[in-house]
Amino acid sequence: MAPSQEMETSLIYESILNKNEKLKPPRASEKREWDIVWRNVIIFVFLHLGAIYGFFLFLTQAKCATGIFAFVIGVASGLGITAGAHRLWCHKAYKAKLPLRIILVVFNTIAFQDSVIHWARDHRVHHKFSDTDADPHNAERGFFFSHAGWLLMRKHPDIKAKGQSIDMSDLWADPLLRFQKKYYMILMPLACFILPTYIPTLWGESLKNAFFISAVCRYVYVLNVTWLINSAAHKWGTKPYNKSIYPVESKLVAFLVLGEGFHNFHHMFPWDSKTSELGNYAFNFTNIFLDVMAKIGWGYDFRTASRDLVLKTVKNLGDGSHPEF
Repeated sequence: MAPSQEMETSLIYESILNKNEKLKPPRASEKREWDIVWRNVIIFVFLHLGAIYGFFLFLTQAKCATGIFAFVIGVASGLGITAGAHRLWCHKAYKAKLPLRIILVVFNTIAFQDSVIHWARDHRVHHKFSDTDADPHNAERGFFFSHAGWLLMRKHPDIKAKGQSIDMSDLWADPLLRFQKKYYMILMPLACFILPTYIPTLWGESLKNAFFISAVCRYVYVLNVTWLINSAAHKWGTKPYNKSIYPVESKLVAFLVLGEGFHNFHHMFPWDSKTSELGNYAFNFTNIFLDVMAKIGWGYDFRTASRDLVLKTVKNLGDGSHPEF
């Protein structure tokens, strides 16, 4: 796909690099209270137990078509996060025509990771205040917290205070996103649980198998691989673009999360529509999807970081693991 001209954000990064300024490592975090929300804990425990049971049913009882169906809607829901909430709406990395926007909103609703507006707000806060107490899934608080723990306790006061500084007017101005937000508690159960349970019964699958495999197991799996971006991709891997920040490059996470694991690159160039320097389709399925959308004209104005800017960043800030250095 042909990239558009670089936007204002890249000029900011170039000015930083030209001045040879280094991004500072995350500040030491203060002592915190772990205010656990036990309702959430109970819900997630039962969901994960249900997912384990669903996987057992998949191995022992389910029809092959049910497993294929669960996989397909799992990938679709993942694209609703990666190509939709993340790259399109949160970072404005490309533009999309109405048919693609509708598809991505539907996919995003299947994912049940909250509405696009809510998801993008948390993610913009994460980028602006990454790995500080204002970051919803602050990696300084440990692997479990950044993976799932942040959803099991009340938010740190800094998240609410700093979150108010995030401009969300562009997303609130979108009638499609407003519609999803307004009717989310009707659309989400239908898209995430009811239809994925009903559809497999059309080819003779039992209601029990359909519910625990296509709904619960699929949902919990997509949740956990998405959470790996916040946990594993902030802990284990290389830092070729900036050695002073937590995010890392992880091919395993990239493979599992449809291309979102090149996180060190992404935090340096968040507007880049590929979220990675290398266009290796084996590790970036979202790029395949977006390339197809570009071919049919539904996606356009894809933004990318220039080769010169990337190499400047690698030279000035990287840990030396980049193949060209």
